[in-house]
Amino acid sequence: MKNKNVGLQDLGFKDYKETWDYQEVLFQQIVDLKIRNRRDETQLETPNYFLFVEHPHVYTLGKSGDDGNLLLSESQLKEKGATFYRINRGGDITYHGPGQIVGYPILDLENFFTDIHKYLRFLEEVVILTLSEYGLQCSRSDGETGVWLDVGTPFARKICAMGVRASRWVTMHGFALNVNADLGYFDNIIPCGIRGKSVTSLHVELGVPRVDEEEVRRKIKKHFTDLFGANFI
Repeated sequence: MKNKNVGLQDLGFKDYKETWDYQEVLFQQIVDLKIRNRRDETQLETPNYFLFVEHPHVYTLGKSGDDGNLLLSESQLKEKGATFYRINRGGDITYHGPGQIVGYPILDLENFFTDIHKYLRFLEEVVILTLSEYGLQCSRSDGETGVWLDVGTPFARKICAMGVRASRWVTMHGFALNVNADLGYFDNIIPCGIRGKSVTSLHVELGVPRVDEEEVRRKIKKHFTDLFGANFI
């Protein structure tokens, strides 16, 4: 039986490592249940989760990333009040911090569809549709996961980064949408390992001091449930 219910949790402002550990617990819970179902020939429903969170300043490097894309020494990281982790998602380096909406869907894709490429495109579409409500025309960039503005021009800039891990069709990690982010922190990395392209934030694109982050989360939830046919609980 396919379970389309998704347990929604807003973790608020939370340390990256604590959140990563929590993701691993939920991820393993689903994987273990799937293994048990196959072993015992049972059909127990597997749960799904969606975590919203905002992190203190942190840089994370994906498993295939290049350490050289972090432009700070350990002492410089401390000076900026930031931390650094090598993690088990795809993608290269990215930044998380205040003013950014981070979403971690921890889904059993067998409840939805078994296609990682489609999953990534759906996550991008959730963000594209959300930003379109603010009058922004965003799109994908070939070969570069995430959501961009002015693709194919000298002004191409990324507004949302993505990186996921999947095993046994269970996902973790997710997306980071810059809403009111301090873009100066991106100067300390080569974002996603891509040179010559800049990063932006929703409040910068709209030319306003601050965007209502709760309103953005509501829009994300709506487009996620519509696209995935999911039901938040």
